[in-house]
Amino acid sequence: MDNRTRNQHYYGHVPHPIRDDGAGATDFGPRVIMRDLENPDMLVPPATDAGTIPNLKFSFSDTNMQLNHGGWSREVTVRQLPIATTLAGVNMRLTPGGVRELHWHKQAEWAFMIMGRARITAVDQNGRNFIADVGHGDLWYFPPRHSTLHPRA
Repeated sequence: MDNRTRNQHYYGHVPHPIRDDGAGATDFGPRVIMRDLENPDMLVPPATDAGTIPNLKFSFSDTNMQLNHGGWSREVTVRQLPIATTLAGVNMRLTPGGVRELHWHKQAEWAFMIMGRARITAVDQNGRNFIADVGHGDLWYFPPRHSTLHPRA
């Protein structure tokens, strides 16, 4: 087998939805070829795929960017990814001294610090609070029904 995706037919460097068993046909657009290259099993699903499994991913690049003084954020919630009923995802960048607004979580929050440092704070519905300084490589998790604040150190 060569280094191309299995069951994928190419014309030049463009993948087309044709399985090795001959099912499918060329697709000359409109389409996003880079997205097709990232999702080969969506473009050419296995013969056993009945199409009943929901899409389990959603790119941050496809969601709204919220710009604020001190940084930006973009989130993926159940609105964008219906399978995500108990967890939302947020991609954000805070400038030094920047603060993300105090907000309440219906879903749980977990995070991974890609770079930098920050102080995270949380308050639960009983008034208990938590404060921690986090940095590159750190993880955190807050269960649902917490309000959190994320200032950048």
